[in-house]
Amino acid sequence: MKDTLGVLLAGDAGERLLPLTQNRAKPAVPFGGHYRIIDITLSNCINSGLRRLFILTKSKALSLHRHIREGWTGIMAQELGEFYEALPPMQRMGNNWYMGSADAVYQNIYSIGSEQPKYVLILSGDHIYKMDYRRMLEHHKRTNAELTIATLPVSPDEVSRFGVFDVDRSGEIEGFQEKPANTSFRSPFDVDSVEASMGIYIFNTEILLKALIENAEDPKSDHDFGRNILPNLLGKKKMMSYRFVDENKKQALYWSDVCTLESYYEANMDLCSVAPVFNRAGLSEPVFANIHRPSLCLARQVV
Repeated sequence: MKDTLGVLLAGDAGERLLPLTQNRAKPAVPFGGHYRIIDITLSNCINSGLRRLFILTKSKALSLHRHIREGWTGIMAQELGEFYEALPPMQRMGNNWYMGSADAVYQNIYSIGSEQPKYVLILSGDHIYKMDYRRMLEHHKRTNAELTIATLPVSPDEVSRFGVFDVDRSGEIEGFQEKPANTSFRSPFDVDSVEASMGIYIFNTEILLKALIENAEDPKSDHDFGRNILPNLLGKKKMMSYRFVDENKKQALYWSDVCTLESYYEANMDLCSVAPVFNRAGLSEPVFANIHRPSLCLARQVV
């Protein structure tokens, strides 16, 4: 993934996780003992060979910045151009903090441009899942896509929680709805499900930068990928769906947004079970954690 730059959105305040998010951002909330929620996505990046990553933080980010500095930056070979770097709002574009997911990336457009990547991978730092982003990038290249979106099948009863797509048999996206009350869309691979967005995007860099600039100049925009960027590109650029391939290696797909206290509790209790659904210690795709020691802080595998 040497031609790819990762941009991880880690500014979610997580109001529905209060009081756990009273003093820290949602991605910095402890998870499964040694971990923070963000460690799951960062581990996916390490296991996928993604070694250049901007982590966009926002409010209550002190503990998150410390966690990244002490547990993750030390394992990067900086002399080879590798980095996992936290970027708070620097207000180069005005006096506003990040006003939406698209605006957060737009405000760091100079940092992205300075790295001159061929592809930009947009990620979210508050989901629990295992994924090899290399597979998605290979699919993006093979299909000559200009934008590829990771999708997973969901029940039609759950579509109000997701952006959902109308996808043809080749995987090309022909329609999009952001969190509809209901939808007539159905997956061409399973008529009882709908293809839903995981909030993971691969853009050709030129396409992304132009879309961000146009969106920033629109005074009516919400500056959001789901509400603005994707609908504006639909029908104009080649948009492909990449169906989620779960590296968790269990029978059912595992993807969780621990956005409520109930879902957070259930995900943690799963890890305590005799046979947890989420496999932390897979040999080929381990989850790494920040282990504090008196004189050494490393990101290491917890088995």
